[in-house]
Amino acid sequence: MNTVQFIDLGLSEYGETWEKQELLMKGIIDQKLVNQHLSESERIATNGYLLFVEHLPVYTLGKSGESHNLLLSSAQLADKKVSFYKTNRGGDITFHGPGQLVGYPILDLENFGMGLRQYIYSIEEVIIRSLGQFGIIASRDTEATGVWLDSGLSTARKICAIGVKSSRFVTMHGFALNINTDLDYFRYIHPCGIVDKGVTSMAKELGGTVDFEQVKKVVLSGFSAVFDVQFNDSRR
Repeated sequence: MNTVQFIDLGLSEYGETWEKQELLMKGIIDQKLVNQHLSESERIATNGYLLFVEHLPVYTLGKSGESHNLLLSSAQLADKKVSFYKTNRGGDITFHGPGQLVGYPILDLENFGMGLRQYIYSIEEVIIRSLGQFGIIASRDTEATGVWLDSGLSTARKICAIGVKSSRFVTMHGFALNINTDLDYFRYIHPCGIVDKGVTSMAKELGGTVDFEQVKKVVLSGFSAVFDVQFNDSRR
């Protein structure tokens, strides 16, 4: 069983959190590079982290994304007090904001014996199991990453977006689960570049505000079970 450092960042600006991810990822990669020149008995095990955060309103565009999927001008973004970042993760455009649980696993996948595809599948599994505990039946979509309701139907809608970066089998970025998210923000983008499917939240599906802290506990427990990890807990 791997041990992972859990860090709850609370409400945080996107750029600040991105920088923190980069530093943690670099630390893991640097240790892996050192280990290459050491005997097996001398090698130091790489660390793992899971960050939880709520972001201030922000649109982020993945490296393969199309800028026209953002439907607002710079002036309109400023008027709505929403930031915009071009990121180095996969995927297209999405929104992060209060009421949304964003998780950033920064893991050395070689410690877990898995590749990137299995890693994304496992994140989806964490969210699917977690939603099930609140009576929400979710699943994968064969044509798109993330977690969906009514996948394959005309009523299909995404409840959790996933976008990651991997370097030397070390991950960053992660998932964004809509809990009490203001879904109006999604009207100003083509979420993940998709124009024919909707976006939803736990609050919308359950008909009222959801206990955010309780969802965090359930997702953390699900992550522990799916990835077979134990957590060292800390704030910032």
